Amino acid sequence: MEKKTLGIMIASLRKEQGLTQLELAEKMGVTDKAVSKWERDLSCPDVNTIPKLAEVFGISVDELMQVKAASLDGGKKDITPMIHMIMKAVALAMGVGVVVLSVLKELDVNSGFGMLGIGLSCLAMTAFAKKEKE
Repeated sequence: MEKKTLGIMIASLRKEQGLTQLELAEKMGVTDKAVSKWERDLSCPDVNTIPKLAEVFGISVDELMQVKAASLDGGKKDITPMIHMIMKAVALAMGVGVVVLSVLKELDVNSGFGMLGIGLSCLAMTAFAKKEKE
């Protein structure tokens, strides 16, 4: 289900009910110009009128505000770019850490190789995932 703006939602529900803007306005206690502005997304109904608007349309406030439609997809978003960025940041941090600790003479060889290995592994995973996607 495609998420619509509140204005488009109001207009489509009004038309489904067979109401004119004037008829909806009378039921809501506002002017037809106010309803027109709502439907064109130039303004929004007052927050206190949302429950009444939902009642007029015979739906819940959640349905009017499309809360359920948004939560049905589980909020799934592609986080792959973020994961790639984090992996690259870890690789960079490991490289910088090795350089800084080496300059300060605080890094033994085994720890340095371990840190560089972690950094290279992160880069390799990012490159592999990118290649696999292509």
